[in-house]
Amino acid sequence: MRKLEELLNLPPMKEAIEDSKPVEETLTEIQNNKDKLAAIDSAIDKIDLALPTVTDLEASDKEMDDLSDLATNTFKDLMDLSYNVEPRFSGPIIQSASTLLGHAITAKIAKMDKKLKMVDLQLKKARLDQQAEKNVGETVIDGKGIVLDRNALLKSILAQSNKSDK
Repeated sequence: MRKLEELLNLPPMKEAIEDSKPVEETLTEIQNNKDKLAAIDSAIDKIDLALPTVTDLEASDKEMDDLSDLATNTFKDLMDLSYNVEPRFSGPIIQSASTLLGHAITAKIAKMDKKLKMVDLQLKKARLDQQAEKNVGETVIDGKGIVLDRNALLKSILAQSNKSDK
């Protein structure tokens, strides 16, 4: 065993076993990540339906989808590999697969955040357009202003009241 570890430049077997997570815990984590990925995909589909007027999102969407697909496919390959190696070596492989699935989720979340920001901008623009349309119909009343001190104002009021009394 020592020669094989030295030949392949591997850590001692006890250290490798102590450092890795239990396989069941990692598999549970992977299943939770798969559920999150499915939920994010459905949310992205809903956002896509709400964005018929936004253009030029397709380029970065395609890149994010490609990254997510690559990570998901590599995850599947690593999971297949982990089933074909000895159980003591499958832990780090499954951990790496879980990390790749996390990257797929991150790519989907970035895509969804971008779309949500675009929807928010569309709503703000629609609100501004609506306010602008409402303000177009209003007429502006021209006014005249005079700067007076208190005493001049009182004299003006008294003069008007004296005129109305006569």
